[in-house]
Amino acid sequence: MIIEFFEQNWIEITGAIIGLLYLYFEYKADIWMWPTGIAMSSFYTYVYVKATFYAFACINIYFIIAGIYGWIKWQKAAKNGSQMEINLRNTPTRLYIPLVIASIITFAIIAYILNTFTDSHVVYGDTFVTTLSITAIWMLAQRYVEQWLLLIVVNVVSVILYFTQDLYPTSIMYLVYSIVSVFGYLRWRNLIKI
Repeated sequence: MIIEFFEQNWIEITGAIIGLLYLYFEYKADIWMWPTGIAMSSFYTYVYVKATFYAFACINIYFIIAGIYGWIKWQKAAKNGSQMEINLRNTPTRLYIPLVIASIITFAIIAYILNTFTDSHVVYGDTFVTTLSITAIWMLAQRYVEQWLLLIVVNVVSVILYFTQDLYPTSIMYLVYSIVSVFGYLRWRNLIKI
């Protein structure tokens, strides 16, 4: 039974293991989070299409593109002689309203597309997680500490969402993400005070 589970879910399990490695690198503010995230997203694009999480399948394509962008951006900063930990910063307050507005618009568009064009049975959960993830990954590329706060919400909701859809390895991965996200936020916040 266990072997059968692994045989049937090896792509999801591999993605979850890579995802945990990604989380370790993100927690450390290590540039290797970007290529690891690209690998994880490649596996999860397939997993989410199979599970009819269409928005999150698409977001993983976005994660691949954003991963390339973030990797290049962080490499340029490293070449300029700066350490990534020193470059971590708070989100400017002037961005709060534009980020909220962009997130609301994104939510409405994704929900409309999923309701109109797919057979998804988790439209609003998928849309919510996807929308906040888009915002968080952009904030991560900018090295904003508060991206962790969005990820805490995304991760907690994802645990429930994926568990109810029988994506157990993914649900476990997001449970670990939820816990580490709290510590990641505290660590990054302390790093910018140094």
